[in-house]
Amino acid sequence: MATKTRGTSHKYKYCGQFDQLSPYKEHVRTRTREKPRTCKYCKKCFTRSSDCKQHERSHTGIKPYTCQFCKKCFSHFDNCKQHERTHTGEKPYTCKHCKKGFSHSSNCKQHERTHTGEKPYTCSHCKKGFSQLSVCKGHELTHTGEKPYTCKHCKKGFRHSSTCKRHERTHTGEKPYNCQHCKKCFSSSLNCKRHERTHLGVKRYTCKHCIKSFSQLSSCKRHEEKHTIGTSLKHKQPSQDLKRRKHRESSTTRGSKESGVLFSLTEVN
Repeated sequence: MATKTRGTSHKYKYCGQFDQLSPYKEHVRTRTREKPRTCKYCKKCFTRSSDCKQHERSHTGIKPYTCQFCKKCFSHFDNCKQHERTHTGEKPYTCKHCKKGFSHSSNCKQHERTHTGEKPYTCSHCKKGFSQLSVCKGHELTHTGEKPYTCKHCKKGFRHSSTCKRHERTHTGEKPYNCQHCKKCFSSSLNCKRHERTHLGVKRYTCKHCIKSFSQLSSCKRHEEKHTIGTSLKHKQPSQDLKRRKHRESSTTRGSKESGVLFSLTEVN
């Protein structure tokens, strides 16, 4: 499958060329599914030695990479660079369909699937398709009931690592996300982004009944419920009026019958 000639690059017949042997071998393993690198703490296996080392830091807690702006530490170099973009506002990845910018390549790819409708990940239990691998994995856990992530403070179990981390912040009080306009702190990036829209005046969510706009989806949903409740009351009103009318008519009829009986009894007496 491979050719090795002195002074030339290593070639893999399915794709590409490699100038060094080690990247070539790691690439071949992505095809053969071979995982020769093993974590010395939990025996999990990896294709690449770099991935294995990064994983081992999750056991040791070592975080060798530091943000140059806020000194926050990271175990992965890529995570550190991505975090630094939250300070600089850099968005080097652009959607090829709508030109929206992203600070993470993975977020850009996930967004592009909203345009194409592509769902490359399939649940192994019910064959449902997903555009994101993490969402697919989380969905599969709803079939197995497994909760592999545990809070280190109260031992509560979670299906997603991100949900577990957010929960742990309720114990520690950590708020790592800062509003770039007023420096208010938040425990989740989603809440921080929602807050930032209040400064920018961005109103992404529009009522489907009256086209009124809102900066938060929850506010839009609450507003739409007012339309739904108002419509249902209008439908109920005629039937309620009819019931009242019938009740008055029956009361009047019953009253006149009772008056007639009394009048007859009076005449007899």
